[in-house]
Amino acid sequence: MRWPPRFFALAAFALVFLLAAAPADAHTTRSTPPPPGIQIPSLTHGQMAVIARYRSDILDLALRQTETDPTFRRLYNHGNLQYTYCLWGLMPGSLADEQSPFNECSHAYLATAKALLTYMAKMPSAQNEAKALISNIDADMVRSGASWVLCQFSAEGFSTGEIVEPRWRGVFFHLPSLAVLVLAATALIAAGWSIFGSHASRNRSIAA
Repeated sequence: MRWPPRFFALAAFALVFLLAAAPADAHTTRSTPPPPGIQIPSLTHGQMAVIARYRSDILDLALRQTETDPTFRRLYNHGNLQYTYCLWGLMPGSLADEQSPFNECSHAYLATAKALLTYMAKMPSAQNEAKALISNIDADMVRSGASWVLCQFSAEGFSTGEIVEPRWRGVFFHLPSLAVLVLAATALIAAGWSIFGSHASRNRSIAA
């Protein structure tokens, strides 16, 4: 099927509208302390890839806890919310590419996962498994030299009192991210076109 020019114009308009609607300062390197809340230590760029490999194990351990407290729940919920804001870690280069507009928010949700694991190591019901998982992660970090790989966000602390959003305006200058969002917008418009366009065609056929 050959799409008419206005289809691509609508796709471009949808993408521009999405990015323009995002706050201009939604994602900037902070020069002030994180807002009130549970403070979350920074994570080096090298540590991100290692924590990302173990994030599902950390969350699995967290889900198996039946006795929790407010700190545990705030860390767990904040990490999941931050992960959602970062588009579930699906954007290309969000972990490895420092220039990705999704890199800082990736730092945030992975730092929260690490903080959650550290907290579980102090909980009687989880400490044995948490400490074993920490040992595995530490060994993996040593093998990969993760602590030595830094980036502009490596010294940045986070807090459960703040959500770090992607740098939406930066998407225009990061081709992999831009390509994914253009494809997503195009797919959404194609789906809408197939539903409403075919419905309109049937109505015209009936009227004729």
